[in-house]
Amino acid sequence: MESDLISKKELLELTGISYGQLYRWKRKHLIPEDWFIRKSTFTGQETFFPKERILDRIEKIKNMKGDITLDDLAQMLSPNLMELLLTREKLIEHKIISKTTIDFYTSEKGEVHEFPFEKILYLDVLDKMFESGKMNFEEGKIVLNLLEEKYPKYKGKNCELLFLRKLGVSTCCLISKPGEIYFENGIKTIESLNMSDLIEELKIKIA
Repeated sequence: MESDLISKKELLELTGISYGQLYRWKRKHLIPEDWFIRKSTFTGQETFFPKERILDRIEKIKNMKGDITLDDLAQMLSPNLMELLLTREKLIEHKIISKTTIDFYTSEKGEVHEFPFEKILYLDVLDKMFESGKMNFEEGKIVLNLLEEKYPKYKGKNCELLFLRKLGVSTCCLISKPGEIYFENGIKTIESLNMSDLIEELKIKIA
C-alpha cells in the first residue's frame, strides 16, 4: 500500500542521515537492495522504501554502529544464520528462550544438550506464538515440523511464516518474500512472521 512507503527525501529529512550515508549502508549490505523501490511520480522516477522496516533498520544502525564495525553489523543484520551452539541452560538464563518452550521442544524431539542457531530460531518462533496465546501446543507441533522440514530450503533468502485457521482447523505455510498469496474465504491469518526479521532480532538478543 502507498501509505506503507516513505520517499527517499522524506526518509533523509526524518532520520537526519545524508544521501551518502544511505548509499554507503546499501553498499555495505546494511540495507537490502530490494528495499529500494523505484516508482513513477508526477516529477519522474523516485525511490521509496517500506516505511516501518527502513525506519527500524536505520534506528538500529545508528544505535549500534559505534560499538561494532559496519562489516560486523552487516553480518548481524543479514538473513544468514550464525554459527554457534548454546546450551539449554544458557538459553533460559539469558532469557533468549523460555523454559516452557524448551521443555515443549524436548518432549517432541528428545533431550538436546546444545542448540545450533537454526534450532534456536525455531524455538524463538514457537516462543513468540505461545506467549501471544495465538497457538496451543498441538498447533506448535505443526509449526515446528514445517520449520524443521522446509525452512532449510530458504537459507539466506527472505520468507514469511503464515499461521492460518479456518473453522477451528489450523495450518501453516512458508512463502517467499516479496510475494503475494490469496486464500479462500473464511481462512484467517492468525500470525505472520518475517523470518529475516526474526533472525536479525535473535542475533541482536544473543549478542
